[in-house]
Amino acid sequence: MTRRLFGTLCGLVFLVNLGRVGFAPLVPTIGTEFAASTAVVGSVTTLVWVGSALPRIPVGYLLTKVPRHYVVLGSGVALALAAAFTGSADTIRHLQAGALLLGLASGAYFVAAVPLIAELFPGARGRAIGIHGAASQLAAVVAPGVVVAVLLVAGWSVVFYLLAAAALVVTALVLLAVRRDPLPESAGADRDFRSALAYWPVILVGVAIVATPGFVWQGVFNFYVTYLVGTKGVSQGFANALLTVVFAAGLPAFWFGGRLADRLPHVPYLLAIMASFAVSLGILVLAEGAVALLLVTALLGVVIHALFPAIDTFMLESLPADSRASAYAVFSGCAMFLEATGSGAIGVAADRTSFDAAFLVGAVGVVLVAAVIGVLHATGRLPGGRVDAPL
Repeated sequence: MTRRLFGTLCGLVFLVNLGRVGFAPLVPTIGTEFAASTAVVGSVTTLVWVGSALPRIPVGYLLTKVPRHYVVLGSGVALALAAAFTGSADTIRHLQAGALLLGLASGAYFVAAVPLIAELFPGARGRAIGIHGAASQLAAVVAPGVVVAVLLVAGWSVVFYLLAAAALVVTALVLLAVRRDPLPESAGADRDFRSALAYWPVILVGVAIVATPGFVWQGVFNFYVTYLVGTKGVSQGFANALLTVVFAAGLPAFWFGGRLADRLPHVPYLLAIMASFAVSLGILVLAEGAVALLLVTALLGVVIHALFPAIDTFMLESLPADSRASAYAVFSGCAMFLEATGSGAIGVAADRTSFDAAFLVGAVGVVLVAAVIGVLHATGRLPGGRVDAPL
């Protein structure tokens, strides 16, 4: 029974992330359709991610009042309404508002659904979170193809109308699964938001682990094509193909990374990922030639995407059931806000020096944070650790 509900959640997260990443391949079309500058069109894609960050902490408080599956269902309905609203846009401001709304729906979904999945599979949280993440990552891989296919036969707005219809159907399937499948009692135990804040040491550790490489990664992947063309001298087409490779590498990274998170000690595994990410950036700076760039691109994609199910598993196993959803929401909201500033910081640093220098400084920063966390862990002063025995 639990598998049926989990399957519908994987379907819904695919659509949720498709709403976030679907704007990127539409950038040229939107620019032409609305006669908008690159900066203005870029603000549309930015608003999606800002919207995804904004509701996370408030929804964490809401989860102390409303059961998690209700918030998941509400986010599905909100996704459908936001997509329909976006599809009806006839001005750039209307489109910007739609992008923000799509982001808000996605942020609400993630902070409710991920803790719910942790309750559904208490003995295999990493595996379940990894599969759920792979379903989300699949949207990033197929989004360009889906958008191009729709544009061949219809206008850009049809992309969002189809998303709205699909969101309604899948949300209805989630509702049916929730009615048929009994939820664990712990899925509704989180009722005191203040008690969640008492776990700030664990939240701070989690934010440091994920936001440090995440901050750098935002700048790397957003400027990846620009970097490859301008610094490495590759063609635009090959650079775009490598960007696709980065996201495609996330599929096995989520799938197998979640399983490793169940089997390996959390902190050493996370530190190994952080170190591997820093080393990968160093290799990227040194890499020359198509084969070397292809290999290091795949390595970067695997390493960074393996981080996300690993940190979610660590956080959800470090928090007790009566504070899990709200504390996870605070962690998620803080981390995403910090990560979102990475593109701007890397861009400024690259303008003043070079992308190679900016990437290397970012890699050093990741190593320094990992070293501090490693020392705290070795001396027994690092908060966090499994609080629920697996069933």
